[in-house]
Amino acid sequence: MRLRLTHANLWVPDQDEALDFYVGKLGMEVREDVSMPEMNGYRWLTVGPPGQPEVSFILNVPRPPVVDDGTGDQVLELVAKGTAGGFHLETDDCRGAYEQLSGAGVEFVEEPEERPYGIDAMFRDPFGHRFRLVQTFVRR
Repeated sequence: MRLRLTHANLWVPDQDEALDFYVGKLGMEVREDVSMPEMNGYRWLTVGPPGQPEVSFILNVPRPPVVDDGTGDQVLELVAKGTAGGFHLETDDCRGAYEQLSGAGVEFVEEPEERPYGIDAMFRDPFGHRFRLVQTFVRR
């Protein structure tokens, strides 16, 4: 049996604002943007890193029909606190990517720092999701 990661969910309160950040600032590509009338207009919106078509982030609003309103409010509160998990994005030049993304308006909470495994920095999206930007010393 073979299992592969294809999608990861990111809870966002506003899909257009998320699209602006992930595509406009991080440089990701829109993969799918489909409205589903049969699900009260639910919008299936995915983005992903260029050159990695097998992986997408679902920019998902935690509202019906996905979750009830009360649960959605709780989810967004946890995301805003930075407690909804985190992601690692690999780069071959952490310091250069840091400069480029900072210039595009991405706000970092940790500048690039050398660690035993490589160089990394941390930023948060406008909603609270944590991302580590990692340049590893050991290549796979």
